[in-house]
Formats: sequence, C-alpha cells, structure tokens
Amino acid sequence: MAATALRMGVVGGSIAGCAMAIAGLRAGADVTVYERSNGELQDRGLGIVIPPALHQELVSARYLDASMETAPVGARVWVTRKPDGRTAHEFGRQPSAVVPCNWGMLWRSLRSRAGDVRYHRGLPVTSVEREPSGGALIRTAAGVESYDIVVGADGHQSVTRELLAPGLRPTPAGYVVWRGTVSPSAFAGRPEQLELLRGAWVTVAFPRGHGVFYLIPTAPKRAGGAGGERLLAYAIYGYPPAPAAGRRQEDVATYVRTLADEHFPVEWADVVARGEHLSLMCHPVADIQVPRAADPPFLLAGDAAAITRPHTASGAVKALQDALCLERVLRDSTSTDEALRRYADERTAAGAHLVELGRRLGRAQVERTPEWHTMGPADVDTWSRAVLDGATSYLFGGLGVEVRE
Repeated sequence: MAATALRMGVVGGSIAGCAMAIAGLRAGADVTVYERSNGELQDRGLGIVIPPALHQELVSARYLDASMETAPVGARVWVTRKPDGRTAHEFGRQPSAVVPCNWGMLWRSLRSRAGDVRYHRGLPVTSVEREPSGGALIRTAAGVESYDIVVGADGHQSVTRELLAPGLRPTPAGYVVWRGTVSPSAFAGRPEQLELLRGAWVTVAFPRGHGVFYLIPTAPKRAGGAGGERLLAYAIYGYPPAPAAGRRQEDVATYVRTLADEHFPVEWADVVARGEHLSLMCHPVADIQVPRAADPPFLLAGDAAAITRPHTASGAVKALQDALCLERVLRDSTSTDEALRRYADERTAAGAHLVELGRRLGRAQVERTPEWHTMGPADVDTWSRAVLDGATSYLFGGLGVEVRE
C-alpha cells in the first residue's frame, strides 16, 4: 500500500512516539508529532536494555544511528548475601546477551532519524476524536487537526487509550521499583565489581526483592564531550517503607541506601552508598493490557498499549518493535484499515505475552522469593525454566528456549 497520501498524527514524542514517527515516515506518510513536554527529553539519563538482534535490526533499518554508543554484555550473574555474614555469594551465571543504552542517547538517536517530521514541543493533546467520515481529530490548545491515522504513544496516562478502552486502569503489583544512575565514583575501592559489570549484568537477590545493575554509556555532556565513560544504572524492586506517599527525593535516596545496607552484600551496598546519584526515581509497579492495540483509525504503541512490569526489560523494546510492525503492515497491506487490523492482531498478542510474563517474574523475584542463598547454578536454571513456564524472554537466552526478539 502506498502511504504517501496518508496524514499521520502521533500523540507523544518520547521513544515510542519518535519510533512510530520514523515508521510512518519510512512508509511514506506525512507525519506530525505532538509532545506535551517543553523540556529536553535527552537529559533523562536512566538505563534501558534491548536485545542484540533488535539493536542490529534497528541500525540496519536506519531507525538508530550506528554511532550511538552502547555497553553490550553477554552474561547474567546472580549474587546474594551470605547468611552468616555480609559478603557476596555468587550462585549462578547464565548466558544473557543484552545491549544496555542510555535513555537520553537512544531518544536523541531516534529523534534525529525523525528529523523530517513536524515535531511540536510543549503542545499537549487535550483529546482525540473520531470524525464521521472515518478519520481522526487531534485537539490541542492551538486548534484541531484531521488525520487518516492517529498513533497513541502517550504513555501511562494515554488520552488515546481512554478513547479506545474507556475506564481501563493499571493493576498495581503492590511493590515499587527504585531506578537510578550513579556516577563512576561509585566504584572507588571496588574494582572487582566494575570489572564484573564490564562483561555482565548483575542481579543482587534478597528476600522479597532484588536489584539489577548494569553499565550504560555516559551522555557526552556528562563526560565532558568524551565517549567511553560508564555510569552505573540500577533498578531495585521491593516494598516501600510506610508511608511512601509524599516522600522527598532526598528521602528516596536515603531509603535506597538503607535497603542496600540491610540486604545487599557489602560490596554492592558500598557501591550504592558511595556513588553520587545523577538520577533517581521511585514509582509503583503496575501493569495494563488493552483489549485491542488498534481500532482504525487509531492505534496504540509502547506503554499506551501495554504496561508490563519492568522485570521483563521490555518498555522501550516493545515500543521499538511496535514501530517496526507498523512500518511493515503499512507497506504490505492494501488499505489503512487492513494495516491497522494486522497491527492489532500482532501487537495485542505481544503485549499480553509480556504482561503475563512480567507477573510471573514479579511473583518469583519479589512476592514469593526462594531461599536464594541455598541455590547453585543448576538450581537457578531449573528455577528460571519454572518461572518462564514455556514463555519466552531474551533475558533468559541461555536456557535453550525460543527467544522472542
């Protein structure tokens, strides 16, 4: 299908929005993006990981710049604290290739590839509506525009999702995730931990929770314009202190350090305690799945379509895969309606898979954790297979199961 006559509006200009804009652009559509924030999105410095095969596909398809710096590793290391002391006990290693990225650098690469689209910054979409003629309307403070396709890439509180699935709300998991990045000074006196992270991402397991640690590239302005320096990125899952509401940012940092001191091996607690936090946030873990990811002329992408518990490391991954799917169906279908129906079939199923997997991983790694200190490498593999229960995840690529990328 030739998309050259299509007008496509994208609600949201973050990673999902920029990726979907590239998809529409590459399929020949005339694309406009509406981003509510007036700030510099590239300043967000949190870490994300993507599968190596997906990264290669995105570079080959020119969604990403080949020069964008990443920090690929090939293994996952499981660590816990010895029950009779505070030192680390490594109880498992698994082949698990991932490509860690800096969120801001990934966004900047996508944004540069979407350079030919109209990108409205600081212009929130107040509503999306159906036209009697079958088209779609996007309403902002600047007026109303008509489109053939509207992509909802507007995240957790999507106005586009509200149109397609009124009243649908996230289901809370009951625990939270603390996400942060720490300066290289964190590794002062801990060269062994830094060397381990150069080849692996590390899971620090403790009762009713765990922390995930990996290195990401430093944004150029943080490294004084030089590449090659690394930040420590982490995500720590567990139950918050009461009350969690209204906790100030400095209190969040204090609690993360307290939690690490109580549950982590001293080597890893020391890394968290020493490092200067360059970014830090805490948010409740929840998930949501729409009944259908598209209903012509609307479709949903990224978190607007499905929010999965972040154990799956699939937030950005899913958004990027959504974009690749949209480009393909726009090129291969005979009509816009057919393209969006095909998109809905494929991406609704993918979202449901990830939501269910996230729930299983959450139960196993937070809600009902095993006695980590009693486990060895064979136990980790057996436990992982039981948790997956036939499902697929690129995070468990060394178990001999099909890896969905």
